[in-house]
Amino acid sequence: MESMESKKKIVLIDDDIVSLLVGKNALLDAYDLHTVPSGKALFELLAHIVPDLLLLDIEMPGMDGYEVLNTLRSDPRTVHIPVIFMTGKDKADDELAGLELGAVDYITKPIAPALLRKRIAMYLLMADQQRQLERYNAGLQQMVAQKTHTILALQNAVVELLSVVVEYRDDQTGGHIHRTRRYLAIIMEEMLRSGVYAEEVASWDRQLMVLASALHDVGKLAIPDSILLKPDPLNAEELAIIKKHPEYGGDIIERVEYDALDRSFIEHARIMATTHHEKWDGTGYPLGLAGTEIPLQGRLMALADVYDALLFRRPYKPAMSHEEALEVIRRGSGAAFDPALVTVVLKAADRLEEASLSALE
Repeated sequence: MESMESKKKIVLIDDDIVSLLVGKNALLDAYDLHTVPSGKALFELLAHIVPDLLLLDIEMPGMDGYEVLNTLRSDPRTVHIPVIFMTGKDKADDELAGLELGAVDYITKPIAPALLRKRIAMYLLMADQQRQLERYNAGLQQMVAQKTHTILALQNAVVELLSVVVEYRDDQTGGHIHRTRRYLAIIMEEMLRSGVYAEEVASWDRQLMVLASALHDVGKLAIPDSILLKPDPLNAEELAIIKKHPEYGGDIIERVEYDALDRSFIEHARIMATTHHEKWDGTGYPLGLAGTEIPLQGRLMALADVYDALLFRRPYKPAMSHEEALEVIRRGSGAAFDPALVTVVLKAADRLEEASLSALE
């Protein structure tokens, strides 16, 4: 015989003593049965136990069955308990009202014990299967989350490795990739705050976009060291070669695009690598795009890239102050840069300066 601990808990709520006795005789041997005469008594009992199923009379003094069920469904602790209505009413509208409130079934009095037991067994089995399914889904979601975390960690590691390789070769720009990532995050925050291209930015996974920006200079891997590391100003032929690095970057990223797990990451990376040297007035390279023909990711990357390049010494120029760099960007509004984005950069100037200075610590 089952122990009381292993039996399912059922509560029978009815103000009719005859119905309570019939319920006891039908169920007491198979279930841990509790009987109460009113809704008030039920809620006093629920402070101590959480039943597996409720048998609820509709017509009771004080709180009727509909009110009791409404209260049960508003409490996270009791919202999932199956409720079977028991009533002398046999109108379809009454049955529909109970089912719409969340009852799982409707039994008309007088109660047939065999039918009652069968209905209870069926709904307890369904509740058990539902809980098993929820546990399975939770476990499956955890497995997917763990797998996704592993893949993202690997993706991040590969991106970090590539960015380190690029910066190792182009040692004059050490830290450039990490700094531009910080600038992009700050600029996008200000865009959302200011409502500038906010809808498009809000549609992105911004963390993924910032990560993808680390590959914007990957095309430099295809530039010969004799040009990339040259300490003197480049001649016209060498300059033409180094201007090909955006095109090379797009080609490199496209080679892995079809095998990529996250297409949006690759798309962000490809766009930024290819278009971060385009200019608003169409005089940039390699495609000569103008205005909004330049994807927003490329226009953003151009600003972050130039801001950092101005702040730090290069073989062909000394470092500028934050104020001087902002002035160059301000003068480039409408020529090199999207005017709306220049406004955003100027609004975020203090945060950008703080990000550039923290990179030096």
